[in-house]
This record gives sequence, structure tokens and C-alpha cells, in this order.
Amino acid sequence: MSARMPLPAADEAGGSQAVKAQLRLREMILAGELAGGARIAELTLVERLGVSRTPIRAALMRLEQEGLLDALPNGGYAVRTFSERDVSDAIELRGTVEGLAVRLAAERGVAGVVLAEARTCLEEIDRVLEQPALDDESFTRYVAANQRFHNLLAEMAGSTVLARELERVVNLPFASPSGFVVVQANTPRARDMLIVAQDQHRQVLDAIERREGARAEGIMREHSRIAQRNLREAVQGEHLDRMPGVRLIRQR
Repeated sequence: MSARMPLPAADEAGGSQAVKAQLRLREMILAGELAGGARIAELTLVERLGVSRTPIRAALMRLEQEGLLDALPNGGYAVRTFSERDVSDAIELRGTVEGLAVRLAAERGVAGVVLAEARTCLEEIDRVLEQPALDDESFTRYVAANQRFHNLLAEMAGSTVLARELERVVNLPFASPSGFVVVQANTPRARDMLIVAQDQHRQVLDAIERREGARAEGIMREHSRIAQRNLREAVQGEHLDRMPGVRLIRQR
């Protein structure tokens, strides 16, 4: 059998362009640069992003799969809007799947090196929370460490099936572990709420190490309730300057 030939450079370049276009378009939607319900004009995006129509179309297709765009009956795409219930259900689904992941991790056991990496993430969060007040840079550090920790929890289950499904869930709009953390920034109780979340992080890791599956699952389900509360605060409209993508969420 002949050796597999490498992809032509042009294909690699096209794929890279599509990924870049996808990331930029997602950013534009969640930043409120593309309004909810607005039809997407391919030619406008070609000019705005400086790429050809082929990667733009690939990016639009991927964003439809993520749930940020709706395919229109006559062709093309429009920016999707979401009910508050849609987002709440997505967060609930994440909590359920993450809960299953940590229960399996506790029951099956986790390699020491992975547990050590998770503890390192929590130590980074501890260093952020040592500050009496949190600025934008602190929240950026928190989001990065929080994301790494949640990724490690998914890895601990040792299941490619669960990892794939969890990836799909967290890609649902506003359903990621840090989807609404920015809502807490610069609020009087911001640090207090993150300290509660951090305590839950430590409790779930402790449950995994002690092989207490039911306890780990319950803590993870409860952990998602913080995001539910942040969602309720976000849709009240007090944080649109910090999180304009919330305009895509309908209260009814």
C-alpha cells in the first residue's frame, strides 16, 4: 500500500483561512457586531475579513452547526437568537454531562499526573482570588485557568464518547464553563462568587481522588447552577456594555 500523501499546501491554507474566518465571525456575533436576525452577506464578509468566499462559506456552515446561525430556506444564513430557556437548557445539559464525566472519573480512577495538573490549575485560580479586587486582567487569567480545569475534568473520564459530546455541549452558545463569568466582573460580589465556584472545584477534585462518584456528580451539577444565576442577571440588561452578545437572548 502506498504511503499517504500529505495535503497540498493550498488545502492547508484553505482550512486555516476557514478556521480564522470562523473564529472572527463568532467573535463578531458575540460582540454584537452582527445583530440577531440579521442576514449574513457573504460578499460583505469577504471584504471585511479579507478572505475568499470558499473559507467564508465553510465558516458559516460550521457556525450553523454550533448553533449561532440559522440556514435560510432560500439560501444563506442569519444570526440566530435564543430564548432564555434555550440557554438555560444548554447550561443544564453541560452540568449533566460534566456530572457524568466526573462520576466516571471517580469510579474508574485517574492518573496522578492528570490530578496534579488539575491541582496546578486550581492553584493558579487561588493566586487570582488572593487579590482583594479583580480587574479585567484577573478575570482573563481566571477564565483561562477555569477552562483548563474543566477540560481536565472531561479528560479524567477516559471516554472519547463523553469527551466528544461534552465538546459539542460547551460549543452551544453561552453554555461554556466561563460563558457568563464576565457578567460578574467589577461587581461588588464578583470575588465572593468566584470563591464559591473555586470551593466547588476543590470539592469535586477531592471526591474524584476519594473515588466518591455520586458525590462528585452532585457537586458538578450544583456547580452549573452558578452559570444559571449569571444567565438570569445577564438577561436583565445590566451588562450589555461588557457582554453585548447577550442581546441575542430573548427573555420570552
